Amino acid sequence: MTRFVHLSVHTEYSLVDSIVRVGPLVAAAQAAQMPAVAITDQNSVAAMVKLYRAAVTAGIKPILGADVCVADADGDGHSRLILLCRNTAGFRALSRLLTRSGIEGRSSGRPMLERSWIEAEDLDGLIALSGGLHGELGRLLRSDQHERARSALRTWMGLFPGRYYIELQRLGWPQESAYIKAAVALAVELDAPVVATNEVRFLERSEFDAHETRVCIAQGHTLDDARRSREYTEEQYLKSPAEMTALFADLPEAIENSIEIARRCTLELDLGRVFLPNFELEAATSTAEHLKSLSRERLERYLDKSGLHDQREAYDARLARELEVIIEMGFEGYFLIVADFIEWSREHAIPVGPGRGSGAGSLVAFSLGITNLDPIEHDLLFERFLNPERVSMPDFDIDFCIDGRDRVIGYVAEKYGRDRVSQIITYGTMAAKAVVRDVGRVLGMPYGYVDRIAKLIPNEIGITLQQALADEEELRTLYETEDDISSLLDLALQLEGLARNAGTHAGGVVIAPSQLTDFMPLFIDENETSLTQLDKDDLEAIGLVKFDFLGLKTLTIVDRAVATINAGRERTGEPPVSLEQIPFDDAKTYRLLNTCRTTAVFQLESRGMRDLIKRLRPDCFDDLVAILALFRPGPLQSGMVDEFIDRKHSHSDANIDYLHPSLKPVLQPTYGVILYQEQVMQIAQVLAGYSLGGADLLR
Repeated sequence: MTRFVHLSVHTEYSLVDSIVRVGPLVAAAQAAQMPAVAITDQNSVAAMVKLYRAAVTAGIKPILGADVCVADADGDGHSRLILLCRNTAGFRALSRLLTRSGIEGRSSGRPMLERSWIEAEDLDGLIALSGGLHGELGRLLRSDQHERARSALRTWMGLFPGRYYIELQRLGWPQESAYIKAAVALAVELDAPVVATNEVRFLERSEFDAHETRVCIAQGHTLDDARRSREYTEEQYLKSPAEMTALFADLPEAIENSIEIARRCTLELDLGRVFLPNFELEAATSTAEHLKSLSRERLERYLDKSGLHDQREAYDARLARELEVIIEMGFEGYFLIVADFIEWSREHAIPVGPGRGSGAGSLVAFSLGITNLDPIEHDLLFERFLNPERVSMPDFDIDFCIDGRDRVIGYVAEKYGRDRVSQIITYGTMAAKAVVRDVGRVLGMPYGYVDRIAKLIPNEIGITLQQALADEEELRTLYETEDDISSLLDLALQLEGLARNAGTHAGGVVIAPSQLTDFMPLFIDENETSLTQLDKDDLEAIGLVKFDFLGLKTLTIVDRAVATINAGRERTGEPPVSLEQIPFDDAKTYRLLNTCRTTAVFQLESRGMRDLIKRLRPDCFDDLVAILALFRPGPLQSGMVDEFIDRKHSHSDANIDYLHPSLKPVLQPTYGVILYQEQVMQIAQVLAGYSLGGADLLR
């Protein structure tokens, strides 16, 4: 049987219309023996990386492109145009066009391309499809404006010589037959190629109701609302090659051209490479040498100030080992960039956090001022952050005063170029409880009735409907015995986990070595914030590095508190205080914490955390570290918390089982409880001779 490409899978991945998931789509295409598959998101390439990875893994050729809106020349409205990438130059042209539509073309409330922008672009790397009924040709032919359609076709064929195809679809829309007849006649007259496509919105015909439900959720309608527009048909499922061949048996050239288009599209994404921004140096020295000299100079300053010269050998050896790994992995520029914007923040009186996460295990980071905690003093391991045996991107979590965060991002944008810096998009998904309530509203069910069902779903992070049905007997019984509830949950199960809306990553900022449109399109949100069209995982997959600029209100509160205190001390002639002067062993601080008055104390203010403080009664800094590690779902549900508290208050080391005598130095700070990931790594090193890199892989 002739094999052909299935083109133009319109998913509008990030917004409202489709219930097509990339993984199942590729699996279905593989099962149907389709040699290639395309996803053309509307005004976006949000699914680009996910499609590429899934398709390549399945042995299917991915075709990347977008379904764009083009303002009509007469100013009466807009038309659709499908743009497919032949090569890298075509992708970059598409990226520039989508960026213009997402930033400059939003006066109509949606991304829109002006015809002049298309005409000014280098289009050689792009193939264009006319958009079928909803393209400019389709609109003109449906309104019997044949002369204008003829003129429009000549214009498009001039813009895309040999690369413009008249798109034909048989999906059961009104005027479809008349359009196809007129379009084929025009194609014959002007010698324009036609292509058969299938605008997929769901995989199986049986999913039409679920798709319509999602559309109603997005538009605020109920399914039985007679006033709502019906924009989709049951024919918009993923048809097999045999079905498409039969559907266009009278136009075999339309099928053959789909194969031709697939052959012409050869865009390959260079996944696995890292594209770090350039850190410019005034002196003629390499970033590696600059990182070495700066780290050593500032570590020397710290050792002098702290009186730790007797431990110089350990610090020097650790610093040399870390520098070797950082430079070998090519991340010296990353450290210098982070150190630079943190130093700028401090110089401009913008409070910066002391550092948290695995990055606090780096002595280089501590020496550069990226973090404020000595990792050797606190037994933190560098290999948890960077490990040459497990190549991954470095990722510092940097907290800034919430009032100053945007100023820091502005500094970075000015330094590296506003066309190279952007915040990162996130895609919100339909979670279990919310999707049940949404589907219930669309079905017209009473709110109280639906709310009762939703409340049977456990309040657990990441809970799924399948898991809830397995765990909750009452919910399962209602599902099995009441038709209305089974209909509600069956629809919700099909929609759960789908992308629902777009938002802004809490702290993520990307800095590219060249203009970002070389890598992906951008757009702006309602707050005029520039955002990438790829989420953080896909950004990292194409090699860009995410920097975390987290706005933390606690830093703002602390900064104002210190300012208030020092204003009072100035009036009384006392010297000002600084956070660095506050000791970690202040008994009054621990007595205050044990009263559980922890409102506005970072990570210690929730009711559950206050209950844990009351039971554990922290009296040293190690206890505070332990509390944060214990207050997580795993330890709370495993009994580890009770065991830790009992051992702490037993005041007897004899009652603690360290599992093996050699593990006592590792586990003594946590009373024999394996609490930290660093301890897991140290145990593998002590008992089995693992390197710390190998132990990190085990972790």
